[in-house]
Amino acid sequence: MFKTVLFPIELTREARKAIELTANMVKFHNSKLTILSVVETDDRGAMSSEEQVAKLLQEAKLFFAQQGIVAETVEKSGIPAFTICDVADEINADLIIMGCRGLGLIDEEAAMDSATNRVINLANCPVLVIS
Repeated sequence: MFKTVLFPIELTREARKAIELTANMVKFHNSKLTILSVVETDDRGAMSSEEQVAKLLQEAKLFFAQQGIVAETVEKSGIPAFTICDVADEINADLIIMGCRGLGLIDEEAAMDSATNRVINLANCPVLVIS
């Protein structure tokens, strides 16, 4: 059912929770897995460390390898939601699995502007959000 799964990973507790579910889904559906990390940028340049991103990708790839899953890793720069959707289109993803940051008690406008919400609204495939 899900031949190609995109797993955008970041340095959050929710993303780390999502990794185990992603492994289970990929094994169950015998899917091809692509792990994506986005070096977030804005008008001033990079906002997240490229070294942190590279380390995160390697740790995720090692975790999946220990589960018997061969994963491709992709590192991109840009605005996370748009980059995630672009990569999903490039690889013809059937599913995006991503963690959702706990937003807590914040205003509705901020919640509507989250990267997760943008991906849900922009993606051309289903999005599974793990909180």
